[in-house]
Amino acid sequence: MRLIMYLSAIAMLLVGGALSTHAAVKDDGLILYFSFDEENGGTVKDETGGGHDGQLEDAEIITNDVVYGTGALACEEASSSMIVDSFKALEDYTDNTYAFWVQFTVPNSGGWDQIIAKKAPGSDRSPGIWTCNRVTLHIHYRFNPGNQGPNCVGPDGEGDAFDTGEWHHIAGVKEDAELKFYIDGKVVDEQTVPKDHVQGEEKLYIGQTSNYTSARFYLDDLYIYDRALSEKEVVEVMDGNLLPVEPKDKLSVTWGQLKRHRD
Repeated sequence: MRLIMYLSAIAMLLVGGALSTHAAVKDDGLILYFSFDEENGGTVKDETGGGHDGQLEDAEIITNDVVYGTGALACEEASSSMIVDSFKALEDYTDNTYAFWVQFTVPNSGGWDQIIAKKAPGSDRSPGIWTCNRVTLHIHYRFNPGNQGPNCVGPDGEGDAFDTGEWHHIAGVKEDAELKFYIDGKVVDEQTVPKDHVQGEEKLYIGQTSNYTSARFYLDDLYIYDRALSEKEVVEVMDGNLLPVEPKDKLSVTWGQLKRHRD
């Protein structure tokens, strides 16, 4: 009996320690998190507890045949968007990390189609993330002033293209005047960007903005930090080690594996 009680206590300490470590990393600088598991009357909850919820406009949360045990944001029209009102932490950061899963659902239109835009007075690049003005699918990730950052990047770097119907994990990590651009947990491009980029009181958009129509995509598990994540942390986010809960009935498989091997 004493042995059982001792082993139970050790197990509880180990689990508690792991959860505390994950919570500390997850919460350190995390200013927005959307799981996109559900919506309520067109509102998508900010799961940091900060109350900075998103409002859907001609977009929806889909839950069937998209990812395992969860939902995703579907932007399937040129007018699709989710909008988050401005708040201080979103206006003040210099270093930052944007990390999310994306699946493009149709080939690019040949125009600059928006994925994400953090606007600021006189700019829509803090950052601005688009598909490139090509028929093949690439990501364009920029900061002002100077419109600096990765140009047209795919899973294996500049010039390589995304395929439709496949999930990929994207992370843009800005630290001082450097941006590291990760796809599926590896750095595929590094660029000089303005250390003090344009910032201020403007909204965050996923999908359509007043300047650009939406790309056509599903987007899931959006994390926004007001600091630069390390490479190890980017992989932890990608693999779901920092999710608030484990995927249902998939406790032995990481979230990243679920996404990458869905098909």
